[in-house]
Amino acid sequence: MPAVPGLARDFFARPAEEVAPGLLGTVLVHGPVALRLTEVEAYGLPGEDPASHTYRGMTRRNEVMFGPPGHLYVYFTYGMHFCANLVCRGEGEGSAVLLRAGEVIEGAAEARERRGPAVRDRDLARGPARLATALGFGRAHNGLDACDGGSLSVRPSQMDGLVVRSGPRTGISTGVDTPWRFWIDGDPTVSPYRAHVPRRRAAVAPRG
Repeated sequence: MPAVPGLARDFFARPAEEVAPGLLGTVLVHGPVALRLTEVEAYGLPGEDPASHTYRGMTRRNEVMFGPPGHLYVYFTYGMHFCANLVCRGEGEGSAVLLRAGEVIEGAAEARERRGPAVRDRDLARGPARLATALGFGRAHNGLDACDGGSLSVRPSQMDGLVVRSGPRTGISTGVDTPWRFWIDGDPTVSPYRAHVPRRRAAVAPRG
């Protein structure tokens, strides 16, 4: 796709709940694959947002979230998937936006090779783990800068008249009522909402 300047760092140097809806309709580009973001979730500050990875402070896992805004925070979850976020606010604050879903608009063949040949177009990046896979994100991309003109960029939205909806974040056990999930109304690539379901421990038969 033609070269278009990406969003500047100042765009990300704001509260995540302001950055998140502004990301809808923007185009996330990583190498040959580009997708239009259709669903995101905001995660707030240490000590304030119990659903955020930074709630209890900085660790080796989340240290990128405390770095400069506009960097990619990639984490491994459930022992099998990567998910990707864009860091927000100022350096040292610890906040980010989870990239939940998008429509692949360039590099569909590459995305399908990563996701599987039978995957429907709408499902190539429908969900945070699928999105990360479609874009080829892994542990090595943690900390990648989206604002330095390199392999990762976020290009401004060219869509007018978007209807943006918001509601509770999906699949979390704390901070469940915070309406920081944002999506483009009616877009088929938006993932279904799922409330958190506590894991049940297998029953252990009594001894004796």
